Amino acid sequence: MYLVTAKEMRELDRLTIEQYGTPGHVLMERAGVGAVAAVLQRFPQAREMPVLILAGKGNNGGDGFVMARLLKKARVRCEVVLAASAAEVKGDALRNLQAFTRMRGKVIEVTEPGQLDLAREKMTSSGLIIDALLGTGLNAPVTGLLASLIELTNASGLPVVAVDSPSGLDADRGEPLGVAVQADLTVTFGYPKRGHIGEPGAPYVGELVVVDIGIAPEALTQVQPQVELLTREDMGWLVRPRRSGAHKGDFGHLLVLAGARGKSGAALLCAGAALRVGTGLVTLGGPSSLNAVFSSVLVEAMTVPLPELPDGSLCLDEPALARAVKGKSVIAFGPGVGVSIDTVGMTRWLLGHSEVPLVIDADGLNCVAVDVAMLEHARVPVILTPHPGEMARLLNLTNAEVQVNRLDHARGFAAAHRCFLVLKGANTIIAAPDGRAWVNTTGNPGMASGGMGDVLTGVLSGLLAQGLPPEEACCLGVFLHGYVGDMATEEKGEAGILARDLIERLPSGLRALRQTALASEA
Repeated sequence: MYLVTAKEMRELDRLTIEQYGTPGHVLMERAGVGAVAAVLQRFPQAREMPVLILAGKGNNGGDGFVMARLLKKARVRCEVVLAASAAEVKGDALRNLQAFTRMRGKVIEVTEPGQLDLAREKMTSSGLIIDALLGTGLNAPVTGLLASLIELTNASGLPVVAVDSPSGLDADRGEPLGVAVQADLTVTFGYPKRGHIGEPGAPYVGELVVVDIGIAPEALTQVQPQVELLTREDMGWLVRPRRSGAHKGDFGHLLVLAGARGKSGAALLCAGAALRVGTGLVTLGGPSSLNAVFSSVLVEAMTVPLPELPDGSLCLDEPALARAVKGKSVIAFGPGVGVSIDTVGMTRWLLGHSEVPLVIDADGLNCVAVDVAMLEHARVPVILTPHPGEMARLLNLTNAEVQVNRLDHARGFAAAHRCFLVLKGANTIIAAPDGRAWVNTTGNPGMASGGMGDVLTGVLSGLLAQGLPPEEACCLGVFLHGYVGDMATEEKGEAGILARDLIERLPSGLRALRQTALASEA
C-alpha cells in the first residue's frame, strides 16, 4: 500500500477526475460512504446518540456533508456545525450541503468567535464528534475560529472521528500546525498519508482506517509514489515455499563476522536468528578465544576462529578473512566487534573485496562512520541497519535532527551512497538506492531491549542468503522481526521480552505470514 504526500494525493484525485472520467462528487460520495461504515463499525453506539459534525467550507467539509446525509438516512441523529457561512461553500461541497438541507438536515453556521457557545452547547448534548473542518492541504498554522473549534473538540471528552486527516495536522510531517484535533479514529481516503504513520502524527490520528475511493490505476502510474507501507498480506507472498527435494545447499551459506571478549551474545543472537529464519548453513567467525563458546552454545552453526588482538577483539588479517569469506553467499558484519583501527580496516577490506552481499550493523556501522566514503568501493549490494544514534554518526548530525526527518534522511543517504538502508525504530524505514522507501507497521515498545538489533541482522542476512533480492529481504525481514516481537508481547506482556524470545518465534511467524497470503488469494 502506498504512503503518499498531500501533494501526491491531490494529483491522484485530479487525474482520476480530469483524465480518467470519475466525477469529483462521485469520489466524495465514495469517501462519505466508506467513512460512515467505518464510524458505525468502530462506534456502533453512534446509532443511539446524537452525532455532531464539524464542517469547513472546503472539500473536507463536503465529505462531512455526505456523512451527515448518510447518517440521517440511516436514522442516526446528527447535526452540522459549519465553520463558515453557507454562501462560502462551493463546488462539490455545496452540492452535498444542499443535499443534506433538502432532507431537512440541521446546519448551524458559526462564523465568528462570539458564536462558539453554540458549538460548545451542541458538543455538550452529543455523544460523538466528526471532524471535517480542514483537509490534508493545510500548510499554515491554524488560528482564530478554527483553532478555537479544535480546542473545544479536544476538551469535550467525546470520542472524535477525523475525516481524511485530523484538522490542524500537517499530513506530510505529522506535526500540529499550531493546534490539531486529537482523534480516536481517522478515516483517510485513497491512501494513508505520510504524517499519519509514526511519531509525531500517530497520537493525533488514533486508529487509522483507509477507504478505497477508486483512484484510477493509470493515475498511480503517472504519479509514481515512492513510499509504501508494509502490510501483512504483501509480506506473506515473500515467504517462499520449499520444494520437496530441497537440501541445505539450496538455502545459502551465511558468514557472520561478529563478537569480541564480553560481547559474544551479539554474535550468537545474530547467527541463531539466521538459522531460525531458514538459512541452509551458517558459519560464525569471531575471535579465536571465543570459538569454544560459539561452538558449544550454537551447535547447529559452524565456526571459524579468527586472529584477535590482546583485548579479545578481531584483528585485521587479510589472508584469514579471504579464507573465511570464500564460498559464502552473504556476509554479516559488525555485531559486538568494537571500533578500532583493525575493525575499521576489516570494514574497508570487506567493502572493497567482497563478491557477495554485505549486511553491516552495530559496530560495523560505527566503523563506516569513520570514513563514509569507503562505501563507494563496494562492488556488491550493501545493507546498512543503523539505529538513530548510528544514523546520526553516519550523517554527522544529532539524534534529534535524524528523528525529526527520518524518511528523508534514510532516502537521501541510500541514494547518495548506493546502498540499502534500514533505519530502525518505531516504524522502521527501508530505503533503496533508487529513491524508493518502505515504512514498517509491526513492532512495539516491548522490543526496546538489548540484542534486538542483532536478531534483525541475522534475519535480514539469512533471508538474503536464501536468495531474496535485497529490497525483499529488507522488507520481509523488518516486518517479520516486528511481527514476532508482537507475538511475544501478546503472549508475555511488554516488560521483559528478550531477543531470544523473537528467535524462537521466527518459524511460526514465517508460517503465519504465508498462511495470510494464501488466505487472501482464496
